[in-house]
Amino acid sequence: MSIAIDHVGPWTVADVLALPEERTTRFELLGESLVMSPAPGLRHQRASLRLAMILHAAARAADAPVEVLEAVNVILPSGLVVPDLVVLDAAAATEDAVSVDAEAVQLAIELVSPGSRTVDRKFKPMLYAEAAIPRFWRVELAPAPALVAYELDSGRYVERITALAGATAHLNAPFSVDIDPADLARP
Repeated sequence: MSIAIDHVGPWTVADVLALPEERTTRFELLGESLVMSPAPGLRHQRASLRLAMILHAAARAADAPVEVLEAVNVILPSGLVVPDLVVLDAAAATEDAVSVDAEAVQLAIELVSPGSRTVDRKFKPMLYAEAAIPRFWRVELAPAPALVAYELDSGRYVERITALAGATAHLNAPFSVDIDPADLARP
């Protein structure tokens, strides 16, 4: 499927948010450049849903004032991105908006896909750090599931935990949760 977009000049957040909803493509704005990526595959979607369910249950058990959401437009100082999952301040999720400001994001999570490796591993962490999002997690699905958790320290992310498939990661922020990456991608 091809997508025809008629646009002249640099892209803005408003331009991207005005694009029609598209189920097969994600639109993000990195600087003034529109980045399009294909919709994730089934393994990615399965892992994303399972992680969202685990986080939702842990947040409720902790009575944390947050909302766990998938594929939300997040406005950053340098553009607009769509993390695979976010944990937001509950107050930011009360309106039926099409985007949220980075200030409301407590945790951004990227599940690395074949079509997004470089962006998920290099560019997005830099953008999230620049936006002062306190926590970033990266979930690798291949060759085996793994979870790498980072916390912001002096403007950059510092790796705090790496959990490989079969090992449980015990994470305390933004609330307490235990995750075995193997449970995320198993059919």
